[in-house]
Amino acid sequence: MYPRLVPDYRTSAALEALERRLRNARRLNVVLAAVCVFLLIVALADGGSRHLTGSAPGPAATGSASATGTTAQRATAADSLARRDPADRMALGPADAPVVMVEYADLRCPYCALFTQQTLPALLSEYVDTGRVRYEFRDLAFFGDQSVDGAVALHAAADQGRFREYLTTLYGAAPDHGHPDLPKEKLLDFARTAGVPDLAAFETALGSADLRAAVTTATGKAQDLGVTSVPFFVVGDRVLSGAQPVDAFRELLDDALAKAGGTR
Repeated sequence: MYPRLVPDYRTSAALEALERRLRNARRLNVVLAAVCVFLLIVALADGGSRHLTGSAPGPAATGSASATGTTAQRATAADSLARRDPADRMALGPADAPVVMVEYADLRCPYCALFTQQTLPALLSEYVDTGRVRYEFRDLAFFGDQSVDGAVALHAAADQGRFREYLTTLYGAAPDHGHPDLPKEKLLDFARTAGVPDLAAFETALGSADLRAAVTTATGKAQDLGVTSVPFFVVGDRVLSGAQPVDAFRELLDDALAKAGGTR
């Protein structure tokens, strides 16, 4: 069964819980870093009497190490949502922008299409194109195999420098109601409209097992984080869910810019 999408996306206990997880993750990273330094000092100090790899940990030590590892992995996952990778073709804006807004979206999601058509252009003009905010797109294929197909097509277009154009073209063709069908012929038509230069390479990429695996992996990571609806946005340790009015995003981004010392 597909997850329920509701047009009235108000702040819920689930959103507040995820925000707390993001904040706690950042605090945990600081604590874990301090613990690692402390343990390194202890290990170096103890190196004269025995080798670190020479003694097997007891049951208590093994359990503690396992728990710490799990916590560290979760903290790292939450803290690294903003990749800031200059080579990321599915991102817009400078990698060193003061603030990063991450969007999780499905290419067959009607509310994702609504956000891209009605709200994203203003945010790109006011925040991204001015260098104050970086926008990073994340796959979250909720609505079956064609959602994965659409995400693969977006990756294929992005690899040829047409991420923004393809995203706008695909969402611009979304129906007024329901989830669009995305057969291969449509995905190719969108590529032509978006100006993808090498259509033969694009068509080949649609069958790429590597791209499909990347989309599936990204979807799993988002679900592990607790993202259960689309579109879903993360800015620092705050989240926003749904195709909300542009002023809701302005408030979120302005607040993040003020905290980051960027110009509002």
